Amino acid sequence: MNRNWIKVLIAALFEVFWVIGLKHADSFLEWSGTILSIVISFYGLITAGRGLPVGTVYAVFVGLGTAGTTAADFLFFGEPFKLEKVLLIILLLAGVIGLKLVTDEKTEEGADS
Repeated sequence: MNRNWIKVLIAALFEVFWVIGLKHADSFLEWSGTILSIVISFYGLITAGRGLPVGTVYAVFVGLGTAGTTAADFLFFGEPFKLEKVLLIILLLAGVIGLKLVTDEKTEEGADS
């Protein structure tokens, strides 16, 4: 797997953390973690976009972040499980996987890979 795709996955994971933090942070430590998660997430997104098509990177980032945030809501925050929501997330992930599969992984000359 291309190093830039790993950066996108890490950025999406930290997106889940900061989105949860925006809703649930109450203390200085929690807000600090939220801000750190934003920095890590956007750093990964920006650096991955240097070697991959930005539109695809952003779509994968948002799709994975949406799926992760929805899963966290179900698992940790008591959001009611709705089959329709899960099916739509699966459809979203199918599109994200499709974008990754059709994206040329050749990086630009001189880009960090």
